[in-house]
Amino acid sequence: MSMLAEILAGTVALIGAFFVFSAALGLVRMPDVYLRMHAATKAGTLGSGLLLVGVAIWSGEPDVVLRALAAVLFLVITAPVAAHLLGRAAYISGVPLWRGTRLDELEGAYEGRDHHLRSRPRTDHGE
Repeated sequence: MSMLAEILAGTVALIGAFFVFSAALGLVRMPDVYLRMHAATKAGTLGSGLLLVGVAIWSGEPDVVLRALAAVLFLVITAPVAAHLLGRAAYISGVPLWRGTRLDELEGAYEGRDHHLRSRPRTDHGE
C-alpha cells in the first residue's frame, strides 16, 4: 500500500471517529429523545460510514472494499428510516418534547386509534 493511501485512510478514519464521538456526545448532552436521536442518526451514520471508507481504502482488497461500501449503503438507507420510526413511536406514545421546543407541528395532527397523520389544507392560496 502506498503512503498516500495510508495517509488518506488514516485521515478519513480520524474524521469518522470525530463524528462518532460527536454522536456519542450528543446522546449524553441533548435534552430530549428527539434531539438525541437526531444526533445519533446524523453524526453516527456519517462517522460510521467514514470509518468504513477508511477501512476500505486501507485494505485495498476488492472483497473488503465491496463489503465496506455495501455496509455504508446499508447505513445510509436504514438509519433515517429507523430514526423516523423511532421518533414517530416516541411522539405517539407521549414522550414529552424538551421544554425549550417552541413549535410542535404535529400537535393535533394524529387522529384515531390507528394514529393516521391527518393532512392539513394549504393556507398559502398560491397558484
